[in-house]
Amino acid sequence: MAKIVGGVATSHIPSIGKAIARGLYDDPYWKEFFDGFKPIHRWLENVQPDAVVVVYNDHGLNFFLDKMPTFAVGAAPEYRHADEGWGLPVAAPFPGYPEMSWHLIESLVAGEFDITTCQEMLVDHAFTVPMALLWPGDRRPVRIVPVSVNTVQVPLPTPARCYKFGQAIGRAIASFGEADRVVVVGTGGLSHQLDGKRAGFINKKFDQMFLERIVKDPEYITRYSIADLIRETGAQGVELIMWLVMRGALTGDVSVIHSSYHVPISNTASAVMLLENQTRELVETI
Repeated sequence: MAKIVGGVATSHIPSIGKAIARGLYDDPYWKEFFDGFKPIHRWLENVQPDAVVVVYNDHGLNFFLDKMPTFAVGAAPEYRHADEGWGLPVAAPFPGYPEMSWHLIESLVAGEFDITTCQEMLVDHAFTVPMALLWPGDRRPVRIVPVSVNTVQVPLPTPARCYKFGQAIGRAIASFGEADRVVVVGTGGLSHQLDGKRAGFINKKFDQMFLERIVKDPEYITRYSIADLIRETGAQGVELIMWLVMRGALTGDVSVIHSSYHVPISNTASAVMLLENQTRELVETI
């Protein structure tokens, strides 16, 4: 059976992709942010995952306002990037994992989640930037299942619904028949607003509470409504529901391996967190 070895959550803003393309890792503005990923690189090198489930929000490259699924799962043999208009270089294709994708889709539908199945799927910066942060360069060492969550057009899925969705993903991965080591990645956030009267809004106090609660008491965050999150984190800060999906997918005893919080990157409260997942079955045998 497949085993979830950990979860990673990270910001995904396009300016990070530009900084990567320009090699600004040691630039004074960027160095602290990029240094936050070095412990994760070491952990990934040690763990050597086989597959990654990436939970992200599409910004109009693959879905637009005329067709916006609440939850969509890719089931393609590969996933291509395209020009989004941000000035980002187009990333090389990413290898898919159709067998795992279909298992997740079937399990999620059986668990009463209505899924849009995508046998062709473009992926945008919310997917490509985190992958470049975790595996620098054009490395493609893992097979990927992309999971898109709507944060663009109301009604958005509630934090409680996203957490339950993550739990269903975790159960589906754990029941997959191959002996894969799987990492679940949640992208987006934290607090930020890009437009309107609150443009540039950052709520450090809420962000720090969120980073603590998502580890120790994720159910606490599920009590918030979408309106609550927008008020506390800004219009785009609602992306943190992807972090909740990631957290819900972790099926065992969770420990924080690394966490860093950096303000600001492109008017955004940026953060990265690595959670190791020790399945309860394994814990019981130790």
